[in-house]
Order: sequence, then structure tokens, then C-alpha cells
Amino acid sequence: MSSTPAGGTERPLYEIKANLFKALAHPARIRILEILSAGAQPTAVSEILGATEIEPTLLSQHLAVLKRHQVVRAERIGNAVYYELAHPSIRDLLVIARGFLADTLRARQEQLEAFDALPPVGEPR
Repeated sequence: MSSTPAGGTERPLYEIKANLFKALAHPARIRILEILSAGAQPTAVSEILGATEIEPTLLSQHLAVLKRHQVVRAERIGNAVYYELAHPSIRDLLVIARGFLADTLRARQEQLEAFDALPPVGEPR
């Protein structure tokens, strides 16, 4: 069975989606995207460095992954490179992910509170 559509040479949609999630699958890259989503204008690499405290070489690698998967785009102006989200929906994706995380943490908190409310189990001997 072919992994491409009949007669086509394009990668299957699920593979492209998986690569998007791979690009997002690192805490540093999520932080970079949150920084970019908070700004109304493209953000200089120097600002990203200051906000993340990631080593410059490592930051460059993370930005390259995001750029390769078309999550961000870059523009050089003079000696500075500026990054921005490649599509406004990336911001929406981050908001949804944060909401999911909040709901998950609330559920865990409720479970912990229910656990703490359990009656004691026997007395020590």
C-alpha cells in the first residue's frame, strides 16, 4: 500500500499533521511560540533570547525546526533576524492547548482533594 494518494506525490495529510506536532513537541519551542504570539510585531532573536535564556546555538536550532515545519517565518532586517508566527491559527492552537492543560490540572486537583477527603484506613499496629 502506498503512503501517498493514488497518482499523487504529496505527503499524506496525517503525515504533515504529525510533523506539525513534532515541531511543537519541545518545551522550548512552545515557549518561543508563546513569546511570538504575545507580540503584535515580529520579534527579534535577541528579544527571544532574553525572554527564554536559551543558549543562542540551541535557540537557533529550535527556530530552524519551527521554520522548517512552517510554524514561523523569519525576516532579516540589517543585522537582526525577526520571527513571527506563520499563521494566526498557531496562536489559537496555543490557546486551546493552554485550556486543555488548565482543565487537566483542575481534574487532577479535584482528584487530589477527593483523595485527601477519604476516611483513614485502619490504625497502625
